[in-house]
Amino acid sequence: MNIEDWRSQLRRGTLEYCILLMLHRRPCYGYEILQRLGRCAVTTATESTVYPLLRRLQKDGCLTASWQDTAKGLPPRKYYALTPAGEEYLQAMRADWASLLDAVARLNKEE
Repeated sequence: MNIEDWRSQLRRGTLEYCILLMLHRRPCYGYEILQRLGRCAVTTATESTVYPLLRRLQKDGCLTASWQDTAKGLPPRKYYALTPAGEEYLQAMRADWASLLDAVARLNKEE
């Protein structure tokens, strides 16, 4: 058993939730999402992980995407935002996350 394999699986399982939490607060563009995820080592992700996840969430109807011009003549950025279906999905994930944390805390106390 390799602890790095376990950590990788843990990260993959929580990235979608973390991205939806970010977009619940406000629309973000892809690079911004990567930067915010990178602030914590456990949620650091690469473009090859995040962008396919964003495309899948958009395909599933959880996100919308729109190109917006930037200041200072930079190229436009693609901003992602939650749809009503995405908000519902996030609420369901929040409930599951809370239940999971509660169960793990209870099991941890049983030592």
